[in-house]
Amino acid sequence: MVLTANELGRNGHFLSAILHSAHELMAIYSENPRIASIMAAQQRWLLAHAGFSLSLGYPDEPIPGLYSSRFIDFAVKHGLASRNTAAAFLKEMQAYKFIQPVPRSSDRRITLFEPSALTREYMARWLQTHLIVLDTLDGGNRMAKVAIDPDVIWRMHPIIAKRIMDSDILRNPGVTFSLFNWATSGGAVMDYLISRITSIDFAADKVLIGPLSMKVMQSQFMISRTHLKRLFKRAAEFGSVGWVGAPGKSGFWLSHTFVSEYWNYQAEKYAMIDAVSHAMLSGSSDSRERSDTAMLGLTSN
Repeated sequence: MVLTANELGRNGHFLSAILHSAHELMAIYSENPRIASIMAAQQRWLLAHAGFSLSLGYPDEPIPGLYSSRFIDFAVKHGLASRNTAAAFLKEMQAYKFIQPVPRSSDRRITLFEPSALTREYMARWLQTHLIVLDTLDGGNRMAKVAIDPDVIWRMHPIIAKRIMDSDILRNPGVTFSLFNWATSGGAVMDYLISRITSIDFAADKVLIGPLSMKVMQSQFMISRTHLKRLFKRAAEFGSVGWVGAPGKSGFWLSHTFVSEYWNYQAEKYAMIDAVSHAMLSGSSDSRERSDTAMLGLTSN
């Protein structure tokens, strides 16, 4: 049975799922801040999924292949970035060796790129984290099926990427969520704030998360004090965050509205991934033909 966003949102264990995801992202940031920074801002996150899925075979594209002009056109077409920003992002990914030229490309007129082994490792980890959480929520066996057919991860990703691109909820999750997620390193700061939650009283307007150290956040997420203060100031103006008492010397709170934006975003994302995984893993998990048929059904929606 596929879990819907509404079902996930009402699931009493979904808070644990959200916290698990947030802690996993914190672990990735500690291991590799540079690659984690791609996940820490909405635009970079979308561009990363776009590039990765183009290399594998994005559903709307005739053949797999990541190269500069295709990536830039895709980014502009889907409203992800300007041509200059998309070009700069791709150059940055190449400079950091997150992508690399494809050896012996069949078309010498263009330089084809493919994700590096490190990039594939972290993208697989991102997707597997979601599947593990879904298995925990309903007692499913998604990861057991992936273990039988590991390459199914790469057949899932382009479909998931398309659904992300087409989702208004994921592209426009809410005012405060967007404030953090579009800021440089803001997504990582938001995940950190959510990871500090221990319990939620749904009847209360605020969720207490205890004291915060601005200095720790500055260091951990490579964000300037000025930028961090500006981010928190703007969120406070929305009524989304604040100090219980003296700023920096008391507990910190998140508004229920802010947490709900994050909650609903995660529910939509998990439901989307579950729908794709169900179609791709159903039946004989080692049959690529069935998976390809499921893929065609999903992309026609």
